[in-house]
Amino acid sequence: MKPYILPLFLQVIGILVIIAEIFIPSFGLLTVIALSVLFYSLYLVFTTISTTAGMIFTGLDIALLPVLIIFGMKILARSPLSLKRELSKQDGVASQRQGLEDYMHMTGISVTDLRPSGMAVINSQRLDVVTDGEYIDADTPIVVTGVKGNQIIVEKTLI
Repeated sequence: MKPYILPLFLQVIGILVIIAEIFIPSFGLLTVIALSVLFYSLYLVFTTISTTAGMIFTGLDIALLPVLIIFGMKILARSPLSLKRELSKQDGVASQRQGLEDYMHMTGISVTDLRPSGMAVINSQRLDVVTDGEYIDADTPIVVTGVKGNQIIVEKTLI
């Protein structure tokens, strides 16, 4: 038997296991197995064939493995294993809570210490709020000064 058959076979097995890792979630176990097989294959090439052949195998691994991983990811994107449905606003999906702007300039009471985030009661509703960095004690009157995304920004009211 030719001395390069076993290392070449192990290289193919290692590449197939890496491609399998793309499709089968194994938390890196298949990657460890694939890398072990590939390194063993390189060890065999360097020890049984020649250093030149080992360098050629190493160069091919360095060049081909990233290409195969990218190719596998592209195949995964088109496979039935991936999520095909996109969530959109037209389907009624909202990434942020609607109507927080309605709280602008409303007053309320901080329920917990705001350092800088905490809970407050505004318009008879218990809400998560944040300050601009200042510390506000519990049971302090507050006013909503801004809404940024999902954050309600408050300050102490001057009484």
